[in-house]
Amino acid sequence: MLKGHAQSREELQASLKAGLGEGLVLTDAAEMVRYCRDWHGDVSSSAVAVIRPRTVEDVAATVRLCAELGLAIVPQGGNTGLVLGGVPDAPDHQIVLSLERMNAIRAIDTDDFSAVVEAGCILSEFKDAVQEKGMFFPLSLGAQGSCRIGGNVSTNAGGINVLRYGMTRELVLGLEVVLADGTIWNGLSTLRKDNRGIDLKQLFIGAEGTLGIITAVSVKLYPNPEHVETALLGLNSLDDAIKLYRRARRECCDLMSAFEFMPPVAFTLAMEAIPDLKMPIAGDYAAYVLMEISGSGLVDTSDLMSRFLEGVMEDGLVLDGVIASSRAQAQSLWMFREGMNEGQALRGAHMRTDISVPLSRLAEFVAEAEAALAKDLPECLAVSYGHVGDGNVHLNVLPPNGSTHDERDRDIYKAKVIVNAVLDRYAGSISAEHGIGRLKRGDFESRLGPVQREMIERLKAAFDPELRMNPGCQLALQAAS
Repeated sequence: MLKGHAQSREELQASLKAGLGEGLVLTDAAEMVRYCRDWHGDVSSSAVAVIRPRTVEDVAATVRLCAELGLAIVPQGGNTGLVLGGVPDAPDHQIVLSLERMNAIRAIDTDDFSAVVEAGCILSEFKDAVQEKGMFFPLSLGAQGSCRIGGNVSTNAGGINVLRYGMTRELVLGLEVVLADGTIWNGLSTLRKDNRGIDLKQLFIGAEGTLGIITAVSVKLYPNPEHVETALLGLNSLDDAIKLYRRARRECCDLMSAFEFMPPVAFTLAMEAIPDLKMPIAGDYAAYVLMEISGSGLVDTSDLMSRFLEGVMEDGLVLDGVIASSRAQAQSLWMFREGMNEGQALRGAHMRTDISVPLSRLAEFVAEAEAALAKDLPECLAVSYGHVGDGNVHLNVLPPNGSTHDERDRDIYKAKVIVNAVLDRYAGSISAEHGIGRLKRGDFESRLGPVQREMIERLKAAFDPELRMNPGCQLALQAAS
């Protein structure tokens, strides 16, 4: 039995304050609320305390003290995750470890094209600081004004620039991590090539804090794109969007940085959330693509975009479109992509998916999944959108307006079963960029092969034998007796 179970909550809180100092420990229930519920407010919990360290040494001390008290640790960045990876689920013996105070940018090296940043730094603030130095950090997410670097790394976040720059994993050069025994591993190398044995940092990227707590990250930087061309295009079908993407990969080469597909309802949803938005192109096309190419130096992105669109419109692949004439207009086009998510949230609790299938079968998958949903849940609205180039689809299902809480829960569960059944036939993934957390744990475990599960369990036993690091996230495990 964990030592913490023998003590009252008040005794545990007193021990945390005595050991760490009252300035690091929140115990007031009202102050802890925002740390103990998910981003959309669908799930609320509690914790023994919320710890807010200022330094890596504070994190190490917290980990050691929690071990003495028998408390488990749920690490948290900006708490913008969508799979309950940072929300406690055992309030009587868990603390939330918020990295929000560890937000320093330790170094930006323009000569080395690298930076070192603490885990609690907000993504947009880091991107802005890098841009002031004439550099560019390509990770771009809808939640970048709230999410934090450590969470991005721990979930291996994706976003709209994956086509050109890769997932977060491809942007990380090194890590600083506090291990389950309080040991600090300083792996903050900025070397591009380092072939000295096993690349340990990769074990922590995407692990969602189950193996250790990421406290700082060294990352790659790129020249700031001086020229950016953004276009919104109307097409006959999602299948044509796939054809357009293949052609863009050949003709625009590595300058294509984003290629998003959206359904017609995206504009309705976006304008429900942001009423000032105006339709940028006329017509009601079956599919839309938001495409961006970017470059710096001697590259003429404007000419490239114009010539590319001229060719695909002559061939009938694109029916209509608009190229942003300014950065403000480009931002307005992207507002439809981001506003669509806000509009879905305004309609209440719904099923959110983050799945991937082979690019060659993306359109086929969406058609089959939406047909299955229409057959069994005809009153629900299916909204499919995502990142064409990496086969990532967000197929969300919105229960009808006026549905009760129980009716929504029923529809969400049924929709998940329907979509996952189709996904399995396409050998797809239930998580493309959001992680597993606690929300997808059951679906993840049921699809794990025995060899893969054994390898994960061995890693967990090696790094966290007492199961104190984000227990219940990704896998349900039992400590060795």
